[in-house]
Amino acid sequence: MPKYVIEREIPEAGKLTGEQLKGISQTSCGVLSKMGSQIQWLQSYVTGDKIYCVYIAPNEDMVWEHAKQGGFPANSVSEVVAIIDPTTAE
Repeated sequence: MPKYVIEREIPEAGKLTGEQLKGISQTSCGVLSKMGSQIQWLQSYVTGDKIYCVYIAPNEDMVWEHAKQGGFPANSVSEVVAIIDPTTAE
């Protein structure tokens, strides 16, 4: 199943408290539960003004729908076409 990276512009995301991040996560998981098992949230990376999320879904539209239902900004959704790491150099 395709993997997607979602870029969410959230001013001062890096200053969100643990409790705020927990609330965001709970909202996301609630929406995912309603949408069914075809879409999965793998993890997210919080930076200064953005959150980058990694999802598995059958199509990009489902990722956009998750953002809409959760009330999350989704500034871009990009399908992952390859994954590389240090072992790729071997």
